[in-house]
Amino acid sequence: MSADEDVYRRQGFGASVGMGARPGLLVIDFTNGFADPAGFGGGNIAAAIARTQTLLAFARARRWPVAHSRIVFQGDGADANPFSRKIPGMLILTEDNPASHFVPALQPAAGELVVRKTVPSAFFGTALAPWLMQCGVDTLVVAGCTTSGCVRASVVDAMSAGLRVIVAADCVGDRATGPHEASLFDMQQKYADVMPFEAIRQLAEARSAEG
Repeated sequence: MSADEDVYRRQGFGASVGMGARPGLLVIDFTNGFADPAGFGGGNIAAAIARTQTLLAFARARRWPVAHSRIVFQGDGADANPFSRKIPGMLILTEDNPASHFVPALQPAAGELVVRKTVPSAFFGTALAPWLMQCGVDTLVVAGCTTSGCVRASVVDAMSAGLRVIVAADCVGDRATGPHEASLFDMQQKYADVMPFEAIRQLAEARSAEG
């Protein structure tokens, strides 16, 4: 255990939230622009996209409610905001720009919610929270990118909305290793359980066996 981990442990951080009776899946911003290292991608995002294909198939097989988010600005920039002021290049992510479209391997299926957003969190100013409530979701499994940006913001808001949150560690990615690893550590200590897909699969199967 590192010195940092020991400090958090002694102060009572990092307890497990576990999995409730009705999981759902949120796939955050796995779009062409974030899959492209020449765009907004790089780092381990490609690996996270590949692993999320298995997670998404698992969620669908178990009939979990599934939501996907993507960043979409108006073509005329009328909805520009402090986020796009900080990262002006985001304004190219308009409805008609292929960079804002989901990667082919992770296309939403019929009945899955698509959330369009102009800020990091998939919850802020969207219908995601009431949709999850309507579906009876009490535990949200999260995949997507970037770990330090839209994933972390969405995880904090999901927890704030009363959901248990599980971050699929091998299904989230970032353009740089440092922010990715720091954000996983931070979320594990304060907001969510962080574990690889295989552990999530085992947890879900054990939960189902309990009835």
